[in-house]
Amino acid sequence: MPLRFHWSLSSVGDKFRGAKARTEMSGLFDFDEQAEFSRAAEASGIESLLMALGSYRPDPMALSMALGMVTKKIKFMAAVRPGIVSPTYFVQQVNSISALTGGRISINLVTGNAPHELDYYGAFLEHDERYERADEFLAICRAFWKRDGEVNFEGKYYTIKGGRLNTPFVSDERVAPEIFLGGNSELAEQLAMKHADCLWRFADTPENLSERVPPILNRGVEVGLLVSILARPTHEQAVSDAYAMVETLKAQRTFGKDFARKTDSVSYKATLELAEKSQSDWLTPYLWTGAIPYMGSPSIALVGSAEEIAAALIEYKKIGISQFLFIGWPDLDEMTFFGREILPLVRKRELEMEGECQLAARG
Repeated sequence: MPLRFHWSLSSVGDKFRGAKARTEMSGLFDFDEQAEFSRAAEASGIESLLMALGSYRPDPMALSMALGMVTKKIKFMAAVRPGIVSPTYFVQQVNSISALTGGRISINLVTGNAPHELDYYGAFLEHDERYERADEFLAICRAFWKRDGEVNFEGKYYTIKGGRLNTPFVSDERVAPEIFLGGNSELAEQLAMKHADCLWRFADTPENLSERVPPILNRGVEVGLLVSILARPTHEQAVSDAYAMVETLKAQRTFGKDFARKTDSVSYKATLELAEKSQSDWLTPYLWTGAIPYMGSPSIALVGSAEEIAAALIEYKKIGISQFLFIGWPDLDEMTFFGREILPLVRKRELEMEGECQLAARG
């Protein structure tokens, strides 16, 4: 099947937002700028936009609804953290947005990566317990979307009695929203295989991922990569711009490294460790770790020309990766370049691969 592409709305208007301490980030935003980006995403072949969650961001559900009213086909991948909102009320929110946007809503479930920020919301659980709660949360959500009578649930974290919602999920494509789940830990993989449609991982080399991906695919769950992108007309320009950006960031604190050492997130720690253990900034000719100390694990990046980035995406496809969630520097320019220069190359190569498979099948 064709690769699917998504983009994070998180840093629109501030390409170095990830280099700031979260206490310094503003939750205010320019709505017109967000709307312009959403419409540009539609024109660039992007399927959905990640609507991240945090005390330093606007509410993802409210923003998804507002942007859904000024767009036509882009979907919104709204983040949720179990423990912050009741599963019944969350399903009601999602279903309401689906009814008003024609089903243009999906879910990105995260258990949280900053324990002190989870405390803000009264969500006082350790790492492993958060996955236990997420299991119950998704079980309840799926029961409501199944629409098979009243929902009753008795668990460690949630109790639901005679649950009923009269607003269904509305879509011409699905009976329930697509569920994405992020994490690099074994607990994340287990939870994804039980409840999710796709597991998000931070990028790694195809070689390192080749053993982790098949068991998840065998359970009917897709695997996608969260990765930044810095693409330019030539390899030399891309590399030059990448290191020029790092020079700009060196004047700031190494926030990415500081955060990774404080978080209890396996994915953040593992990606920083991957970068620190490598003998260079380049894990492959196009997978670059140079910005991680300053902007955190999500800044592991594909860097290169359009042809090189397209080739790298196809290499990931060959090991079973089927979706990508991008962050760009700056986002609008990167996304339009992706849609104009890279996406056509990817689709062309996919057609060639399909033809090669058909020829091989004929013997």
